[in-house]
Amino acid sequence: MKWNADLYDQKHAFVFQYGEEVLELLDAKPGEYILDLGCGTGHLTQQIKDKGAKVKGTDLSPDMIAQAKAKYPEIDFVVENAVDFFTDTPYDAVFSNAALHWILDQNGMMRSVYNSLKHGGRFVAEMGGKGNVARLIEATQLVLQNHGYHEQADAKMWYFPSIGEYTTKLEEHGFKVSYAVHYDRKTPLRDGDQGVAKWVTMFGAQYLETIPENEKQQILTEITQKLEPYYNEGGQWYADYKRLRFVAVK
Repeated sequence: MKWNADLYDQKHAFVFQYGEEVLELLDAKPGEYILDLGCGTGHLTQQIKDKGAKVKGTDLSPDMIAQAKAKYPEIDFVVENAVDFFTDTPYDAVFSNAALHWILDQNGMMRSVYNSLKHGGRFVAEMGGKGNVARLIEATQLVLQNHGYHEQADAKMWYFPSIGEYTTKLEEHGFKVSYAVHYDRKTPLRDGDQGVAKWVTMFGAQYLETIPENEKQQILTEITQKLEPYYNEGGQWYADYKRLRFVAVK
């Protein structure tokens, strides 16, 4: 998937703004060496640096990393795959916000994170949890099926686990889970009734691959219509986010 880093910063700033709460859970200390895994355009990476930590930001998207480097040139940003990485200097902590649910090879990621941490190091993250944007996924798949786009409707982009499923997986990889919570977080969409289309275009682009532009707009309109009774609250639209937040220790 190719990310639009400008659109991400302009219309979907809530991704890193909500992540500021997870930074409190990280509680970065001066001198700690911390990895921001799936750092996006680097806003939270900079906030970790502001705490006095030495920080590295990695992301699979070259566009995101290029933007991060331009914004925060003093930080070490690298294009790196979360499922297969290593470090010569072990980290005190690995932090991740709104990135882990994009990783389908969770075993590879957990193995890499575990091996990169010092003994006693912590893995602190928030990701989409079970039921995340369930209404949006259901509406999108239904409209795509109705238009005959069965392959697109079956696209698997995300992994949204339950708290039991995910903590078990972390334990199987050697972590001790010291904190975990799964909660509802109704998330406002910008631009009113255009918010759904912009969300799908930004985060669910795989659903729209190879669909002609004129039909794509019709599909986005129909998805929006199906979601309006659930998402539109007096003119402000909200997405049905469910989040999973955890701290796991090596």
